[in-house]
Amino acid sequence: MTVDEGSDSKPSALEACLIFAAREFGQPTSLVSLRANAVGQENEIGVEDVTRAAERLGFVVALGQISLTQLDADMLPAILVGPEGRAVLVTQRRRDKVLILNPAISNVDLSLVALTELGKTYSGQMIFLRQPDTAQSGGMSNAKNSHWFWSTLLKSKWSYTQVMLAAAVSNVLGLSTSIFIMVVYDRVLPNEATESLIALTVGIGVALVFDFIIKSLRASFVDRAGQRSDLIMGRLIFEKLLDIQMQARRGSTGAIANTMREFETLRDFITSATLIGLVDLPFIGLFILVISLVGGPLALVPAIAVPLVLIIGLAVQPILSRSADKNHSEGQNKQSVLVETVSGLDTIKTIGAARVMRQRWDRALAQQSGHALRSRAVSQFALNATAFAQQTAQVMIVFYGVFLIQAGTVSMGALIACVILTGRTLAPLAQLAQTMTRFSQARSSFRSISQLMQQPTEHQPGRTWLSRPRLQGAIEFRDVSFAYPEAKNAILRDLSFRIEPGEKVAILGKVGCGKSTVGRLLTGLYTADTGQVLVDGTDVTHIDPLDLRNNIGTVLQDVWLFSGTVRENIAVGAHRPSDDDILAAAHLAGVHSFVAAHPMGYDLQVTERGAALSGGQRQAIALARALVGQKPMLFLDEPTSAMDVQTEKTLIERLSEYGADRTVILVTHRTALLEAVDRVIVMDDGRVALDGPKELLTKRQMSGKVAPTVVSNAG
Repeated sequence: MTVDEGSDSKPSALEACLIFAAREFGQPTSLVSLRANAVGQENEIGVEDVTRAAERLGFVVALGQISLTQLDADMLPAILVGPEGRAVLVTQRRRDKVLILNPAISNVDLSLVALTELGKTYSGQMIFLRQPDTAQSGGMSNAKNSHWFWSTLLKSKWSYTQVMLAAAVSNVLGLSTSIFIMVVYDRVLPNEATESLIALTVGIGVALVFDFIIKSLRASFVDRAGQRSDLIMGRLIFEKLLDIQMQARRGSTGAIANTMREFETLRDFITSATLIGLVDLPFIGLFILVISLVGGPLALVPAIAVPLVLIIGLAVQPILSRSADKNHSEGQNKQSVLVETVSGLDTIKTIGAARVMRQRWDRALAQQSGHALRSRAVSQFALNATAFAQQTAQVMIVFYGVFLIQAGTVSMGALIACVILTGRTLAPLAQLAQTMTRFSQARSSFRSISQLMQQPTEHQPGRTWLSRPRLQGAIEFRDVSFAYPEAKNAILRDLSFRIEPGEKVAILGKVGCGKSTVGRLLTGLYTADTGQVLVDGTDVTHIDPLDLRNNIGTVLQDVWLFSGTVRENIAVGAHRPSDDDILAAAHLAGVHSFVAAHPMGYDLQVTERGAALSGGQRQAIALARALVGQKPMLFLDEPTSAMDVQTEKTLIERLSEYGADRTVILVTHRTALLEAVDRVIVMDDGRVALDGPKELLTKRQMSGKVAPTVVSNAG
């Protein structure tokens, strides 16, 4: 039984155009890499995916719609997007003709066509690609050179400029209320000028309506800019997490999850209403100036109050910063305990570890609660001090104003206007106190996320990968030594062996001898400290990791299933596999035997990690996932350790037929699986202890030269 070839190897028109353009301008990419970063449903590659991919490759991208006759040579190359998924790449213009790549005809050959002929089919959207400036960027992608936070905010600079303009107009209109009251008290009341009162009221009404509209627009601008930044930064952070090097990963799963959760704090800060209050701070000087024009010496009161409030706010910042950092650290500990407890709840219950986990939780909870309490106390002090200063300033304005009125320096209307203006002057400072409190928390979150964003990734800037869509399956380990991060002893020591394409090999050995590590190095999850891991004669560190893994069907020792249906779990690593592909892989792995009997069939819901399934069923689904896509290499780490004898026997027969022309590496302790291989590599202490035909193993074992524990029936 075989798995039919799916649609993985055939690029769409958009994909073919971008791959060709990237190769022509020295930024080669692979089809697998494009599809791995798709965000559309069902892995559909759309215009948004192509523009994002082009930006990652270093192109300066622009979208637009212009007439083909207006297409200038300086605008090229450009991708013309047509209906029904059609697209062509225009590379050059030669008078009334253009040189194009038409994927419907060829993915590699260019053709010269007339503009009029091209315009009959393509009159829609265009994706303009400016060639990467490798001289300035050093071959690095502009997108990768940009900062994940600041560059994202700069993309919304026009929105924030509009916020500033709206704030200026709103604050100027805010003066109208005070002037209105002053004029009414000083001019209208003494003269009983009713007509003037009506005119002034209509005028102030118009000003208030405009003020309402402008404030609403200002909030809308901030919300739109915040939403855009939220989407871009959230996507960048998650992509960073997916691309991070396993060797660079630090901290527990809970700590990393807590770091991702800190993005919520940062997002709330940049989109919060309190942030709008910061825009009003520069206009405090304007209000004090107006108070001095209206009330003369009364401007001294807010002029003294404002610096005092600022000093109080700045004084508490170091305390808030330390509390926020400690609160973040304890939050990571609490999140680690929580994730560990939820993940291992069944084990905790069966071994009676609830008491230990409860103690850890209570300790983390108490420590975080203590830091949060101190932070809230300091924050409340700053808020209360600001409110106290605001109320005191208004009282002092009235107190001082009475004497000025008696002296004839100011009028009654001017005093009331100054009281209102003082309130407007100090109002932004009340929001400033809240903003400073949230700023400490946001800064702690920013630092935490920045540490994550600075960790090395598998696709480092400046690296140009070899695109290998299809490998033959020759594998060689050449003097490979490797130690896991923070481990004292090396797990592999000068390991060397070679596996030819189509060869079937079993790797045996004692627990901890490095068998599973071979698979992690082969798939590029980790990099050898010394030596080389070669596939088809090429070091795996030179091959795009996505291309490499797309050629290796892998079943790791720790089987992990995702929440969703059985069908989704089988298809999760492939690009739009057909039902025939999924069904064939399910038959091979033995999934069909238990799924076909269930009423839901392949729509059977799998809970997180497949907790509702048996160990053998989980392994079968993981194996089916590895078999989808006709991959030339298979690395199977204890693929049948939880299966019964009959299921294992059936699987061996199917694998022998399926893997006839594929390179297969089996890591196992079970002798039954040796029927599926021709060669055995026995490892001991990170080295090859025995390498040869499987019959040789039996002879050596009988002579006592190989320990019986190397090959046993123990799972």
